Amino acid sequence: MNKSGAAAPDRLLDLFHGVRLTPTQRRIAHCLVRHAGAAAYLSAAEVAELAGVSQPSVTRFAMALGHDGYPALRRRLRELTVTGSAGPAAGNALQRAVHAERDNLDRLAAQLADAGRVAEVGKLLAASRPLPVLGLRAAAPLAAYFAYFAAKVHPDVRVLDDGGSMLVDRLDQAVASGATAMLAFVLPRYPRETLEALREARNAGLTVVAITDSPVSPATEHAEVVLPAAVGADLVFDLHTAPMTLAMVVLQAICDAAPAETQNRLEAFESSAARRQLFLG
Repeated sequence: MNKSGAAAPDRLLDLFHGVRLTPTQRRIAHCLVRHAGAAAYLSAAEVAELAGVSQPSVTRFAMALGHDGYPALRRRLRELTVTGSAGPAAGNALQRAVHAERDNLDRLAAQLADAGRVAEVGKLLAASRPLPVLGLRAAAPLAAYFAYFAAKVHPDVRVLDDGGSMLVDRLDQAVASGATAMLAFVLPRYPRETLEALREARNAGLTVVAITDSPVSPATEHAEVVLPAAVGADLVFDLHTAPMTLAMVVLQAICDAAPAETQNRLEAFESSAARRQLFLG
């Protein structure tokens, strides 16, 4: 999928910064970010169809951003996505997809300039005993990847990767065991059961930290802390390079929140691994 400049999504996000949007309006905003290259050329009806909302909702969205209607917003979108456009990326489609992931990592690196925010997240998650980690459908492998390493430094990590009524039971069990926070991976296409699980977690008293693809993703409705990392959408299936990197950054913050305990647990694991000859190297 070609985009009219790698920075276009960032410029669109600036439009929404500081504006209090309704859930419906966040869906529209997210749709425009996901289709940054084409957004400036879509009609209000086309945006409504892509976002799954009504056409009047698109008009109200434009007005919430300070425009007198959707045509004025579309003119602004054209200014943002065309001005300073980087032009077609070099290489074939596969190379462009990889280059886009590099751009996603660059944006993530810029976000991490505020290291204090991630440090606070690390303290919050490190203090939760147990630590539930939610990831359903496409997000399940990321939850499992994070939990595999987190279990080496945290005494009780519980992966929640199956939906259904049992998921709520496992959330309740985690809270009864002392959990105070939950890390959730919320990625497109946003399973309904994931958002329901976030709601249940909040109702149970957990502080929800969400790693998701955009500051205007549906996760923002249910999470106290949202950590965005863009998902690559240039191939048939999404690329999760930036979200996986962010997951490891969060895990580093957990380690930094309790350095002595982290060191002790890592040393204990290494001794056990050597005794059992788990690894060749």
